[in-house]
Amino acid sequence: MSDRPPDPGPLMALATSYWGAQALLTALDLGVFAHLAQGAASAAQVAQAVGAQAHPMRLLLNALAGLELVRRDGDAYANSPAAAAFLTPGGPAYLGDALGYARDMYAAWGALDRALREDAPVVPAASYLGEDAARTRRFVHGMHARAFGIGRALVALVDLSGRRRMLDIGGGPGTYSALFTQRYPGLHAQVLELPAVAALAGEILAAMGASDRVSLIAGSYHDTEFPRDNDVVLISGVLHREREPAARALIARAGASLARGGLLVVSDVFTDAGGASPAFAALFGLNMLLSAPGGGVHADADVAAWISAAGLVDTAITPFPPPMPHRVITARRGQGA
Repeated sequence: MSDRPPDPGPLMALATSYWGAQALLTALDLGVFAHLAQGAASAAQVAQAVGAQAHPMRLLLNALAGLELVRRDGDAYANSPAAAAFLTPGGPAYLGDALGYARDMYAAWGALDRALREDAPVVPAASYLGEDAARTRRFVHGMHARAFGIGRALVALVDLSGRRRMLDIGGGPGTYSALFTQRYPGLHAQVLELPAVAALAGEILAAMGASDRVSLIAGSYHDTEFPRDNDVVLISGVLHREREPAARALIARAGASLARGGLLVVSDVFTDAGGASPAFAALFGLNMLLSAPGGGVHADADVAAWISAAGLVDTAITPFPPPMPHRVITARRGQGA
């Protein structure tokens, strides 16, 4: 045991971590990184370009320099390599739409105490699933931006050779289906999603050139009947919206919709047994509590047990490559089931 007294530094850093997050999101919203993509500029020049004042812009740029998001050379500021790669609109790896979800959730985290007292989300799901058109569009396009990176990793982890018919339950913008059907030319997918989301998914699938391979079913996975005899059923990023009873029911219905020998693929942010690690996954559970009526996070071992209880076999858990926090669970419907 160490005699060294506890260090309060990590607590202070944790309590003020939102400072850096809001500096990043504000700079993104103002277009700071987009302007600096045109070349190095002074604080006054950036301020004029984005409609801000020079003195506060200098404070923001210095903070961004401290966060290694911009580089300072005298009075001139320029994007860091990370900002140039991920924060410049129009770039192939642009994360602005994905980070926009964090901006939309910023105020909700300030009401975490209310969510804990009431066991209810502080952000009505309807507001980003159809009720508010602008927020729904931001949410769906943010899902697409995140799913594009996650999906490429998922496609590399799951072998769908010889599969022809996939059902993508709660498939959001259809990104995963588009990527899987691109990788496996003989595969066709149906994406089941809420009507307002499905409408936007149609635009995204068309832009990805996937409309001939991926079709849409407008409905809710809670009560819409699933097509039968699927070679693959994908449930990605869905279980964190559901408590255990609903998650188990969804898994059972998904398994029953598989053809004999069909593959169930469940991808999500999962915790280790006990629910406290990794830290990101545990915090992700709180984020979902704030935004979904059944929101939370599950342990991968628990989900694997629910899959086995539904009668599926050959269950396997595979982590995504670091630093991605996701894991994928696969299982198969037996030939005699």
